[in-house]
Amino acid sequence: MPSLKDLKTRIESVKSTRKITKAMQMVAAAKLRRAQDAAEASRPYAERFNSVMAGLAAGVGDSDSAPVLLRGTGSDQTHLLVVMTAERGLCGGFNANIAKLARSKAEELKAAGKTVKILTVGKKGRDALKRDLGDLFVGHVDLTEVKNVAYENAQDIARDILGRFDEGEFDVATIFFSKFVNVVTQVPTAQQVIPFEVPEGTEAEDGTLYDYEPSEEEILADLLPRGVATAIFSALLENGASEQGARMSAMDNATRNAGEMIDKLTIEYNRSRQAVITNELIEIISGAEAL
Repeated sequence: MPSLKDLKTRIESVKSTRKITKAMQMVAAAKLRRAQDAAEASRPYAERFNSVMAGLAAGVGDSDSAPVLLRGTGSDQTHLLVVMTAERGLCGGFNANIAKLARSKAEELKAAGKTVKILTVGKKGRDALKRDLGDLFVGHVDLTEVKNVAYENAQDIARDILGRFDEGEFDVATIFFSKFVNVVTQVPTAQQVIPFEVPEGTEAEDGTLYDYEPSEEEILADLLPRGVATAIFSALLENGASEQGARMSAMDNATRNAGEMIDKLTIEYNRSRQAVITNELIEIISGAEAL
């Protein structure tokens, strides 16, 4: 049975932990509003961009004149998985869920005889996959020094991916991120970006016919690289909001658990203290009676 001193020390320790988790919850709540606004503001643009791209792609079809980013290399043997997670932990299952989805996809592709390569964005995803899939890593993007994700960060990642594609390092590229729904719900998502594939939920054009100048092929050749950067930027913003939402929820649960633990330890401390006092009284009474 722990001593009174041990119980008191533990109670103070848990109280200190509760102060930290409460502070982290409040910081996450403040950051969540900005991150959520940024993610939601990017969705209409991304959806409209994908809708226009889908209309152009439908007009071009799979002809030989279509850009290679649209028609692909003609093979799907080599896959690049771009796993996008956070640089920090303490956000519940946010990082683990994305890594789990990427690991599942990698194992599925390997079982089908495909070649898998992994590019990680964020330290936590790299750490989660290093043990099982470390031999498949081909690169890493460190965003530790980035306070607020900007479009330039997405462009840098897109240039890296497009450069690898131009050099023939892979045939299909898929990004993994977490789509923000609300504070308690973040959905791990996989989206193919090369060759271009219309994301689920994107509404097609309304059937209006358009004449394009220059040709659809030339427009697509210019827009498709931007589409990769746009998809990555949207994923980074969704990840940012999901991370803060998950951290806020996790720290709230930790604060509640700390409070419950303090209550239990306090009851145990009071009972132990009462037992010590009772024993002392018994010894005093016994000594008095002996006299």
